[in-house]
Amino acid sequence: MSDGHGPTPETPSGWSAEQPPPYSAPPASPWTAPGGHEQVPTGQPPGQPYAPPQQQAPYAPGPQTPYPAYPQQPPGYGFTPPAPVIRPGIIPLRPLGLGDILDGTIKLIRSNPKAVLGLSAVAALLAAVPLAVGQAFVLNTMGGALSDPDSLGNAEAELTSIYGVAAQYGGMLLSYAVQFVVVTLLTGVITRILGRAVFGGNLSAGEAWQLVKGRIPALFGVVGLMAVIMLVPMLVFGLLVVAFSMSASSSAGDLGWLALLFILFIVFYIAYALFFRTRFAFASAAVVLEGRGPLDAMRRSWHLVSGDFWRVFGILLLTSLLVGLVAGVVTVPFTLAGTMFSLFGAGSMATAIVSAVLIAIGATIGAMFTYPFEAGVAGLLYADRRMRSEAFDLVLQTAAIEQQRQGWVHASADELWHPSNSARP
Repeated sequence: MSDGHGPTPETPSGWSAEQPPPYSAPPASPWTAPGGHEQVPTGQPPGQPYAPPQQQAPYAPGPQTPYPAYPQQPPGYGFTPPAPVIRPGIIPLRPLGLGDILDGTIKLIRSNPKAVLGLSAVAALLAAVPLAVGQAFVLNTMGGALSDPDSLGNAEAELTSIYGVAAQYGGMLLSYAVQFVVVTLLTGVITRILGRAVFGGNLSAGEAWQLVKGRIPALFGVVGLMAVIMLVPMLVFGLLVVAFSMSASSSAGDLGWLALLFILFIVFYIAYALFFRTRFAFASAAVVLEGRGPLDAMRRSWHLVSGDFWRVFGILLLTSLLVGLVAGVVTVPFTLAGTMFSLFGAGSMATAIVSAVLIAIGATIGAMFTYPFEAGVAGLLYADRRMRSEAFDLVLQTAAIEQQRQGWVHASADELWHPSNSARP
């Protein structure tokens, strides 16, 4: 009696018909005719294993052989290509490079030009008008003096009068105040539009304003705290200058020390301003997208920048230089035309109005691209830092896949920016 492991006449190979060999049975011959019978080469007795001749020519498929050729493997067989990057909106949902950030900012502007550029133009115009009026007054006064050299003394007196000082510095201060307000509001609205555009959704200006208006006090709180941080060194330096002037004489040596102190302060203040601007660059995004208060948003920004300070600083500085260059190219022709028109005009009210209009147009066009570009870069840098430090890209990818399955971007996508949804909070 056989136990199924020894050779028998019924199973010469040593395996029983009921028990297969280990792992699997010998595979069927790939060279089987359509009828299900194995093709046996000519010259071999039926029922015997096929033994190739001693000197067999290399197998060459062709019309003379009944055996099909092996299928050729495609190039790169065994290599699995990486999964495609998910990009439902303006950026790929992975950590971003400099090119991704700049490209995403341009796509933000192009995807919603009415809301982004329209609001930016209004904000830029409101900030440019007071400054343009003051500059036009000064230039018009100087133009009247050039046309009539005998009235040069009267022109100097007019510039140093109360009205002249108000026109020169009042317009500048009013422009900065208006800019403080409108840029703060604009930054919040653009950040909200950006938060939806990452998923491929669009928001109108009215919809974005409805979502942002509840965060306006916190936004002004952040900007106010930043203004205090920037003004404190200037106040301290002013007090030091007053104290030094009162205790020192008017000799050349004392004036030299005062000039050196001023130069050192300028160098220190530039480094100081750049440092805190970088550290708190994401505070506005934290207020709008995460719903934080002013102090909490500034702490959040400080935490996100930590560990990648120089990269964030470099991208923000490069952005400022780029938009400054573009704004200068656009603004200079209008400013130059307004200046020449005032200097060589007749010094009339019509000349002042035309000059103010030209200067305001140039400043508006320049700022219309500067405001949204800087806000967009800061917002995308914020998203990049969350992807790198909190694995936030996994959250965004999961949401994007679900939204793609549903076929639309729901308003609840805005809630994904809350830090409780991060993979590593």
